[in-house]
Amino acid sequence: MKTEAFAPAKINLTLHVTGQRADGYHLLDSLVVFADIGDRLTATPATEPSLTVTGPLSDGVPTGPENLVLRAAALIQTPAALSLEKHLPAAAGIGGGSSDAAATLRALSALTGVPLPDDKGLSLGADLPVCTLARAATMRGIGEDIAPVDGLPPLPAVLVNPRVDVPTPSVFRALTSKTNAPMDPIPQGADFNTFCNWLATQRNDLEPPARTLAPEIDATLAALSDARLARMSGSGATCFGLYPTQAAAEDAAARIRKAQPDWWVAATTLS
Repeated sequence: MKTEAFAPAKINLTLHVTGQRADGYHLLDSLVVFADIGDRLTATPATEPSLTVTGPLSDGVPTGPENLVLRAAALIQTPAALSLEKHLPAAAGIGGGSSDAAATLRALSALTGVPLPDDKGLSLGADLPVCTLARAATMRGIGEDIAPVDGLPPLPAVLVNPRVDVPTPSVFRALTSKTNAPMDPIPQGADFNTFCNWLATQRNDLEPPARTLAPEIDATLAALSDARLARMSGSGATCFGLYPTQAAAEDAAARIRKAQPDWWVAATTLS
């Protein structure tokens, strides 16, 4: 008996930093969507907890207690043998570790019947609740205020990571203003062009400081210059470009792979 769960890439289409609490946590206002590519988590009953990591991007992924997958499994408190197949780069601004941990919570809950934690894993990181939901949503507060979003158009996209490490704490420290305007109301039922027009008026407040820390992000956005809209996701360094059709996204991904064979590049649909 085993349970499998998909851990999709998480993309912050917007990421407005609207304040900072006295305890240091930043307040966010973000529209989050998920890709149709990601990692895969398999859970099998066992007498002792364990984790194996395979897949094309498994190199360097720890399998010890510091891994978010094992930390998430400890919240369910039922031992299981966990196998993680890695297809997403780590520390890339697309929620790879958080999505893996959220998939672990869903898989073990389905396997054991133990309910998900009340905080949906918030104790492990701000992205855990929205990754546990794993569908288009707004994410506010410190990540605890999640609301599903309906009516978004399909968003053909290319995800590009230049293989540089941009530590999230460093990006927040380099953020000039911690109190910025929140996101505007999301247009409901908009077509691709109308939605992109709205999205262009919104922000990722972490993009400017991240670009200062990692100039490679500039080159990544330049590689996506033919997109309808290009922006960094999360705290970086992954950037996304939105294209009017999946064929256009596939063509752009092929072009970028040829020009930058060392980068991670994926065509996908965001929803």
